[in-house]
Amino acid sequence: MSSGHSHGQVRAGHEKKLLLALLLTTGFMIAEVIGAWVTGSLALLSDAAHMFTDSAALAISLLAFQIAKRPADRNRTFGYARFEILASAFNAILLFFVAIYILYEAYQRLVEPAAIQSIGMLVIAILGLIVNLISMRMLGAASGESLNVKGAYLEVWSDMLGSLGVILAAVVIWLTGWGWVDSLVAAGIGLWVLPRTWVLLRESMNVLLEGVPSGIEVQKVEQTILDVPGVVAIHDLHVWSVTSGKNVLSVHVVIPESASNGQQILTEVTESVSKAFEIGHCTIQLEHEGFHSNEHNDPDHEHH
Repeated sequence: MSSGHSHGQVRAGHEKKLLLALLLTTGFMIAEVIGAWVTGSLALLSDAAHMFTDSAALAISLLAFQIAKRPADRNRTFGYARFEILASAFNAILLFFVAIYILYEAYQRLVEPAAIQSIGMLVIAILGLIVNLISMRMLGAASGESLNVKGAYLEVWSDMLGSLGVILAAVVIWLTGWGWVDSLVAAGIGLWVLPRTWVLLRESMNVLLEGVPSGIEVQKVEQTILDVPGVVAIHDLHVWSVTSGKNVLSVHVVIPESASNGQQILTEVTESVSKAFEIGHCTIQLEHEGFHSNEHNDPDHEHH
């Protein structure tokens, strides 16, 4: 019960940080749209569009946390926790399209350069950078605990680079009048975002496909179980995660036919894998040697 309570407190902390980041990002996005209209800066308008996707991603992440709170029922025995992973996958796809859009805009600016009020552009971009740095600081630690928060963090991180790019472009345009620098910086931002988008999407898809969680090696899990005294062999070992930080294991453990300490072996196997690999939900089926898994016998079985 205490671990569940702690997990709930962590999620509540994530939600609060996401909400604050959402308010900051949305507020400044509106300011950037107004600034783009006043200065005539396409770069600011492009960055505002990027911040709009940030706001959408943060709002989706918050919605995911709310849905994930819903309790398990007879149709969804693990509850709605995986909706968080769906949100992170959606954020990754959104980031991908944003990166493509940035590259497209960079090309458009090379073809049709636009007159820009560099001083106004610089001031607004610096304010945007400050907002992004505050949001990044709030989401940074939590991004390592939740793929959902990680998606939102990457959104803000990429937008922070966008603000830096706009600042750099504004300074160069102000000093030299080289409008093409704006396009070069925008293209660099797009190329930086794409590989990180792929990493997030790959991690999300691994969870959705019930792949082995990052940081866990099946061979090591297998060896840890085999090292427990009384374990002869194992089969049908599966390790996956329902959502970030919620790893699950199921396995059939073979013990000697003469063994009378099945409950002790079961407890030791559960404790060993739980401590070594942070697997909180273990389903372990004990089988005596000679037992055929396709027979519908009733071996010792316990669900933790």
